[in-house]
Amino acid sequence: MEIQKSSTTIQSLQIGISIIELIYQKDTPMKFSTIQEETGITKSNLYKYLNTLTQLNMLYREKGTNLYYLGNKLIQYGTAAFGSRDIADAITPYMQELSSLTSCTVSFSLWTNNGPITTKICHSNEPLHIGTQLGGSLPPTSAAGKIFLSFLNPALTKEWLGNEQSIDNEEWQMIQQSKISFATEPLIPSISSASVPLLDYQNQLLGAVTVVGFNDNMPNEVTDPMSKQLLAFHLQASSMFGYRYKQGKI
Repeated sequence: MEIQKSSTTIQSLQIGISIIELIYQKDTPMKFSTIQEETGITKSNLYKYLNTLTQLNMLYREKGTNLYYLGNKLIQYGTAAFGSRDIADAITPYMQELSSLTSCTVSFSLWTNNGPITTKICHSNEPLHIGTQLGGSLPPTSAAGKIFLSFLNPALTKEWLGNEQSIDNEEWQMIQQSKISFATEPLIPSISSASVPLLDYQNQLLGAVTVVGFNDNMPNEVTDPMSKQLLAFHLQASSMFGYRYKQGKI
């Protein structure tokens, strides 16, 4: 474990946080010996750090196995941080950047009892602005609609879906794995869209971010440069809410 020394930081605090970070990154309870091996901290010092973090409820040591888990205090802090943030306001700077990069309209949609609605729109500097209206509802066949169908419990989307044809299993699997959907917008001819989920630390869907533009300029596969920009946005924005990407896992 490498700690950057600086006259403006407290090294012992950095070390303590790095132990928490290690257990967080490993995503599994850890033994004292494994933590010591991974960090290189001397046994006597590591005991002091772990004892302090446990007393502060930052870590929890299970009796019998002596495995160290992330503590309840971290959950409290995370819940407080998450609850104090307005989602749309938090991601607006990222949406504005994405709109500038793609020269397209970028919108954010939230799930409601009546289906998804658009709650935030960022327009590019292009003279022609296209896309959904603020407060507008979205159909299941839209790119954003497909995101909600793919990441929400089907019990929530059943009534909204109604008699609309749902996405097939192959497309559902693709969206789940790649974290992006594509559609030719049903509301406006010649307009297409691509959408990604905004996920939280539990991999729960917070909303959908959608790029809307003319068919000729919009992506329809994951390897497209604009798709990569949109997926980079997905990771960056979702990470603010605790989401961690795990390669090979849905």
